[in-house]
Amino acid sequence: MTGDAAPPIVVMGVSASGKSAVGAALADRLGVAYVDADDLHPQANVDKMTAGIPLDDADRWPWLDAVAARLAEGPVVIACSALKRTYRDRLRAVAPRTVFVHLTGDRAVLEARIAARKGHFMPASLLQSQLETLEDPAPDEAAFALDFAEPVDTLVAQALERIR
Repeated sequence: MTGDAAPPIVVMGVSASGKSAVGAALADRLGVAYVDADDLHPQANVDKMTAGIPLDDADRWPWLDAVAARLAEGPVVIACSALKRTYRDRLRAVAPRTVFVHLTGDRAVLEARIAARKGHFMPASLLQSQLETLEDPAPDEAAFALDFAEPVDTLVAQALERIR
């Protein structure tokens, strides 16, 4: 599969699931653009999360609209939490061919990764709120789950196989 044939792809999951690493590697393999949805957050959202305050839906809607607009522009892989079905539905309303790669797995792995991160605005204290917010994709969604404990290259190969 080449970039022009690839659907828009969202690599989703909670903080520290590996969305950025997998998303960038997947985009590279497909020869398409990569976007980290964190870069599309307005500064007010970043400030709120940095202060350890979870975002609410009112905070997320403009951000999700920016993500959806980028998905609709053409072949792209975006790393985006997309935690709730309503968020994924909002993205699909603008980019209906979007496929969601859900990185999921053991909480202990997430906690270890968060503890090892330096310079990320998302504090470890918000992991619980993300886990509580997460709604696994339903069978009727264009989505599949991969275990984030696997190496990035393995996850990319598995994603490519499923997307094809």
